[in-house]
Amino acid sequence: MRELFRALPSVDACLSAMDGVLLELDAPHARSRELINLFLDSCRNEIRTGALSDPAELDAARLMPRLEAFLREGLRPALRRVLNATGVVIHTNLGRSIMARQAIEAAMTAAGGYCNLEYNLAAGSRGSRHSLVDKLICSLTGAEAALVVNNNAAAVLLVLDTLCRGGEVIVSRGQLVEIGGSFRIPDVMARSGAALREVGTTNRTHLSDYAGAISVDTRALMRVHTSNYRVIGFHADVALEDMARLAHEHGLPLLEDLGSGSLLDFSPWGLPGEPTARQVIEAGADVVTFSGDKVLGGPQAGIIAGREEFIEAMRHNQLLRALRCDKMTLAALEATLRLYLDPHKAIASVPTLRRMTMSAAELKRRAEKLRRALRRALPAGLAELSLLTGVSRVGGGAFPECDLPTTLVRVLPLARTVEDTRARLLRTEPPLVTRVENGALLLDPRTLEDHEFPTLVRVLNSALDGVKS
Repeated sequence: MRELFRALPSVDACLSAMDGVLLELDAPHARSRELINLFLDSCRNEIRTGALSDPAELDAARLMPRLEAFLREGLRPALRRVLNATGVVIHTNLGRSIMARQAIEAAMTAAGGYCNLEYNLAAGSRGSRHSLVDKLICSLTGAEAALVVNNNAAAVLLVLDTLCRGGEVIVSRGQLVEIGGSFRIPDVMARSGAALREVGTTNRTHLSDYAGAISVDTRALMRVHTSNYRVIGFHADVALEDMARLAHEHGLPLLEDLGSGSLLDFSPWGLPGEPTARQVIEAGADVVTFSGDKVLGGPQAGIIAGREEFIEAMRHNQLLRALRCDKMTLAALEATLRLYLDPHKAIASVPTLRRMTMSAAELKRRAEKLRRALRRALPAGLAELSLLTGVSRVGGGAFPECDLPTTLVRVLPLARTVEDTRARLLRTEPPLVTRVENGALLLDPRTLEDHEFPTLVRVLNSALDGVKS
């Protein structure tokens, strides 16, 4: 054992041997030494436990490749690009929506130099970041005023804190949902200082339930989109127009949390008729909140649109400073919203919209293209390839349980198990995230771009064959 310990190279020797790799990775010297020490400590532990007992394992030809792999893994950024072959367009775990090229360029421009974030160029004096996109939002939604914060949960919190603190908010029991990350509507209400008044039952709520709950303590009526939760069968809800009429008869605002939200009607593409922000406002909602990074297809943001008096009150809420967006978010959001001024351009330019509306024929053509590329590249005996009709999902809590027809590439590994292949794909560069169903890997072209196909072929080949990716 002592001989094995003595055979381990020094840190300086390792640094010298890895000089080219560290230069390629632009690795900080201190971090490189730290990682090499960790690697050598792991080797010492292997010697102590008997996992490493052959002196040949410590030859440079065998040890240095291990060290290189360790360094590459340790120096990788925590946030990395991945290939999404799951078919879930707005994949919450994979960063939700992919932004349009125009939005990316706008964010880079804002990040790469000074900008007029809070400077009024016309007046030559201090301005407000909250005035940068409000007119665009109003134009697209029909609202009198608008405000942007850092996500939709923040939007709901700001609305309730401003308009309802110290009073009650009436909500249907069927809308008190929990969505991803244990985000619960009742908890957000409690944090805002507003008391929750539940009405109706889980599956049926009537206008009379709302009317009977209104008291001197009521500050607002509220509707909440149920996200990825649905009640079917014996079910009743109250139309937005009826709720608006009831609220206004009592001098109360009607608040609508659209969750994912949308600026376009997707029914022409076979998706259920989810209300748009404009439709909700036209139906009588006084304040509507929705996300910027889900169906809208922009950066993470919470959009608040509605009546001027309510939005103005929120602008003066001290909580707004803690919830505000940065310059890159505002730049990307503005560029995204500008695309919506021409709906046809938005469909073509915003990846989320394009993927949601992609035709079954286009998906079949692209699946066949991917299968041909895999067939040409994969050595014989590694996998069986076939096409399979299937479904994609919108994701992000939008259009729950709505199937989007697609064609999948089915990959059945022959030399490895499916689970082993899947695990190896998560360690490739970039990682490839797939679906596993009925003992095979499924690749959905809906969430892949054509230019990503060669990279997918390379990493799948390496995961199946063990070749370095």
